[in-house]
Amino acid sequence: MYAVIKTGGKQYRVSPGDVLKVETLNADVGASVNFEEVLMVSDGDKITAGSPLVASAKVAATVIAHGRAKKVEIIKFKRRKHHQKRTGHRQNFTQVQIQNINGKGKPENVMAPKTEEALAEAKAASEATAKSTAKKSAKPAAKKSVAKKAAPKVKATEKKAETKPTAKKAATKSATEKKPAAKKAVPKKSSANDDLTKIEGVGPKAAEALTAAGLVTFADVSKSTPTKIKKILDESEGKFAAMDPGTWPKQAKLAATDKWDELKKWQDEMDGGIEK
Repeated sequence: MYAVIKTGGKQYRVSPGDVLKVETLNADVGASVNFEEVLMVSDGDKITAGSPLVASAKVAATVIAHGRAKKVEIIKFKRRKHHQKRTGHRQNFTQVQIQNINGKGKPENVMAPKTEEALAEAKAASEATAKSTAKKSAKPAAKKSVAKKAAPKVKATEKKAETKPTAKKAATKSATEKKPAAKKAVPKKSSANDDLTKIEGVGPKAAEALTAAGLVTFADVSKSTPTKIKKILDESEGKFAAMDPGTWPKQAKLAATDKWDELKKWQDEMDGGIEK
């Protein structure tokens, strides 16, 4: 069941449970609104088209959040006139979830309204996780620097106290001690987050949206589903409507298991992360 509604000078095709961003509505977060400008209603095989509106038809929705879209830069330039003007604009929007059409249909997943307090708590939690990961990555680096500085001091004291043949033995011992230290440094260099842009079709902005939703590593993406990833992209502020994450979990699974040759061969057969 779906309907075509008109609001803010635009038309939308909606079904129960859909979440969409419309022009700003004069309603509080959590309040219910009715869209009475319904152009068409489809209930199974029965289709009712209005002329221009369907009489006594309405679509009920719930206001989830109010926000502002990303900034759009406006540049006005006149050549040879020394005139250049740069301005910006951020369009206000209201995010709503469709509840029912003419009292029929129920959403499978009901989204909770995003109040200002909830948004502030989510932002604070993301900053706390970022600080914790930065501290973890900084600790092994400090240990390496201490080990490297301490090694030459020991050599200097041994060379002064011992004779020439013993100094050669100390040099060989120090060379053998350096090798295991270099081997241990290899796993410590690996970061907590994986480079999700290695997945065909994932750009830097999409990778930021996935990490913000908790999909930080290849293993996290492989455990998710295309529908969940599509929902994450739709709820973010970026323009990801044209993206198809159907192959992202499988690509992430190959990357997580270090099957890079197989992944590269498969990506050569794709077109922007989509199988031909």
